[in-house]
Amino acid sequence: MFPAFRFILPPFRVTLVTVLAATSVLSFEGCKKETKAEVAAAQTDPLAVKVPPALRGSLKLGAPHLTDVSGTLQVSGRVETDASRIARVGSPVAGRILKLNAFEGQNVRAGTVLAMLHSTNLSDTQLSLIKAYSTETLAQAATKRAEQLVEADVIGRAELERRRAELVQASAEVSSYETQLRGLGMTSQQLKTLQSTRRLSADYPIVTPRGGTVLERKVTVGQVIQPADPAYTIADLSSVWIVANVPEEEAAMLHKGLEVSVRIPARPEQSIRGALSYVAPTVDPATRTVEVRMDLANTQGLFKPDELASVTFNGHTERKLTIPQTAIVREENKDYIFVKTSADNFLLREVELGDESKDERVVLSGVNASETVVLDGAFHLNNQRKQDAIKGSH
Repeated sequence: MFPAFRFILPPFRVTLVTVLAATSVLSFEGCKKETKAEVAAAQTDPLAVKVPPALRGSLKLGAPHLTDVSGTLQVSGRVETDASRIARVGSPVAGRILKLNAFEGQNVRAGTVLAMLHSTNLSDTQLSLIKAYSTETLAQAATKRAEQLVEADVIGRAELERRRAELVQASAEVSSYETQLRGLGMTSQQLKTLQSTRRLSADYPIVTPRGGTVLERKVTVGQVIQPADPAYTIADLSSVWIVANVPEEEAAMLHKGLEVSVRIPARPEQSIRGALSYVAPTVDPATRTVEVRMDLANTQGLFKPDELASVTFNGHTERKLTIPQTAIVREENKDYIFVKTSADNFLLREVELGDESKDERVVLSGVNASETVVLDGAFHLNNQRKQDAIKGSH
């Protein structure tokens, strides 16, 4: 039998082996830790997702693009009286109001006497006209008598010409005073009556030249008014204006005939559509806006001046950034898209979207035209993200 034999390594070799073994263990542990850290890092952001090979072919990538979008513009507006249908009625003579016949809200016809006033100026001018009538009558008689005397060779022809000149002057005075009284509101029939009766009348009627609704009354009984003072405002409200002020930066899209939709809060059941009838040629320097208006029929009197309105302009196009509907992920009443962060890595990002146009949505904020996004297949990629989140939670 051979004696028992043990293989003994030198001391320095034992130390080397021990160190190498320890180093290998530490390296292996370090690798495990690094792998777990990478996995943990990938799972910390629930909005991030890595595209698996099986899903790559079903995704379409690209950038948001500019599209001609049929846009709308909404501004506040108001109902206004048609300026071509307004009459501001006053008195051409100074006087004191004796009686009121019309009040606010009352409908009147053309020729209606709105009020009566007493005017000393009117009676003074009438008196001057009556004197002129008398002078003219005397001048006519004197001229006729002179013509007879000339024929009888009693007076010279010079006297006849003098009397004819006096008649011409008297007739001119009559014509002048009649013109003044017509300017004060007297009619031809009233002048004939004055000529025949020679009776003065200081009472003057304030008459409306057109029919409509009494919008404003600025006189009371006993009030003294001057020719420059307005007494009544009458308006035909069978047609009104919808007036709006559009910011100057939107003025380029304004033109006569542009389609308009109007909503009046006081009449929410009314559907109002029309076209612009006027676009101001200048910008208001105080508000930096352009005034526009639309004519609105109001035969039933439903719409009242100074009512508020909301005006929407249709029919114009704008270049806007858009994305297809297939790029949108809808969650918790919010809109998201997948934005590429690196090769096969995407991040779910919230965006603000506007109106829809031909299966596209207008991008208001959240992404720009230089970024790459998932244009088609966002639904499948979002399911993958959710599955990864579930696996990571176990």
